Amino acid sequence: IHPAAAAAPDRHDSKKAKIISLKLPLASSPKLMSTPKRPPHIIFILTDDQGFNDIGYHSRDIRSPTLDKLASEGVLLENYYVQPLCTPSRSQLITGRYQIHTGLQHSIIRPRQPSCLPRDVVTLPQRLQEAGYSTHMVGKWHLGFYRKDCLPTRRGFHTYFGSLTGSVDYYTYGSCDGKSLCGFDLHEGESVAWGKGGKYSTHLYTQRVRKILATHDSTSQPLFIFLSLQAVHTPLKPPKEYIYPYRRMGNVPRRKYAAMVSIVDEAVRNITYALRKYGFYRNSVVIFSTDNGAQPLTGGSNWPLRGCKGTYWEGGIRGVGFVHSPLIRHRRRVSRALIHITDWYPTLIGLAGGNVSQHQGLDGFDVWPTISEGKESPRLEILHNIDPLHRRSWGSLKDGYGLWDTTVQAAIRVGDWKLLTGDPGHGDWVPPQVLTNFPSSWWHLERQIEKKRKSVWLFNVTGDPCERHDLAANRPDVVKELLARLALYNRTAIPVRYPPDDARANPSLNGGAWRPWVSEDEEEENWDGIYYKRGKNRKRKKCRLCKLQSFFKKLNLKIMSKQIQDSSAIGHHV
Repeated sequence: IHPAAAAAPDRHDSKKAKIISLKLPLASSPKLMSTPKRPPHIIFILTDDQGFNDIGYHSRDIRSPTLDKLASEGVLLENYYVQPLCTPSRSQLITGRYQIHTGLQHSIIRPRQPSCLPRDVVTLPQRLQEAGYSTHMVGKWHLGFYRKDCLPTRRGFHTYFGSLTGSVDYYTYGSCDGKSLCGFDLHEGESVAWGKGGKYSTHLYTQRVRKILATHDSTSQPLFIFLSLQAVHTPLKPPKEYIYPYRRMGNVPRRKYAAMVSIVDEAVRNITYALRKYGFYRNSVVIFSTDNGAQPLTGGSNWPLRGCKGTYWEGGIRGVGFVHSPLIRHRRRVSRALIHITDWYPTLIGLAGGNVSQHQGLDGFDVWPTISEGKESPRLEILHNIDPLHRRSWGSLKDGYGLWDTTVQAAIRVGDWKLLTGDPGHGDWVPPQVLTNFPSSWWHLERQIEKKRKSVWLFNVTGDPCERHDLAANRPDVVKELLARLALYNRTAIPVRYPPDDARANPSLNGGAWRPWVSEDEEEENWDGIYYKRGKNRKRKKCRLCKLQSFFKKLNLKIMSKQIQDSSAIGHHV
């Protein structure tokens, strides 16, 4: 499926777009149904920063035969949403709750922040343990670790092997918060895994998953493995042999990035082979998902979608995803049913035979009947987020028709409609970064700069998935309804938890590694409601190198733009 076809509009008449009545209650999970007789083994594979155009069935540039085959034989999720950053997506997967209901609605959890996934929230692996599962996590955590109670082994996983911070070196497992504050970050359970580094992380994590499969009796106890890969996040350091097949790709970061996707594909091939070899496959469910959109500046691509990682445009939140399982009743199809990352919590609990009460504050729905049988999705809307810490310098309550302060960064989808307020993030369309044979028609679609300062956008994302036609001025009635819906959700939000850095987290004070630094008997400080912005009180030093880098970056963009426009003109003459 080419990306242009995958994102093609079903219709383009904005008047026909659906909108859900505001009388609907906030999301709650319906009764679970259509579950297998025997609890299945669940393998959840989460990649990092893999964009919409970064998989073979969406892009001709990427070679991912295993992923393509698994998706084609299962159910391809083409209306699937995640969050724009690492911590938000992981928190919503593990809790089944929106960020506004966990206090993690702003940014990510930094290595030195005394913050983590709320400890009073029962996690997905904890529920699966209650249902009799053996639970294991391999890879990136990024949900806080300042106390031992925050570690994966205290949040529902019987075993853990991986990194606690957001970004590490693929070989040395060094992780830095800034340029100078660095430490080792590879952990086995609750201990630092000294001496186990040196191997490329995707290979190392795959080896661990295969070991778990080889040593577990598939007939005695159901298994849940959460493989949270570091790939394809920066740094771009794939082994050279994987770069060679992409040697003709003009853009070097894209070349390395593509090689890393191929390594992920190889990892999934080895894991599915192990599932068959050790007797798991026939009663297994394999879920593949990205955590957020790609960053084009480091080789990723969300084309033809707008925006990138860290934004609430479709490029930041419409995710690559599929489900592969012999237990699916209607396989080999593409699903355009609306599904969100919070839905995996009740869906997997349902598959496990567990009971998900409607009164637990979940924002996810059980979508297994939708995936397995092709039934309509119970999900009718998605609150992408409300972040009161992220405000624009323009916008107002007046601009929000007295219903909503449009300086606040927020995004919501209801039916076919999507509304954004405040600062959604960099809203460009970035074509695949291969400058050779650049199609001339693409350039004229890009670089559409807003002529006036805006704080409200409205799109019919069913008819206009690339968000090229802002209908806010044409449909004030829809804008008002969605603003009122935002206000309704905001009443249920808990205070943002975003505390200042704690100097005691410095790896040099903790044996050279990132590890919990607050003792278990130490009373916890109450950071709820304290809005802290990093660097606000720090002195800014003049940086001549920064200015030079900025200058050359702008110069390079101008040169690239001129080259592309020249090639476009040549193409027109030809």
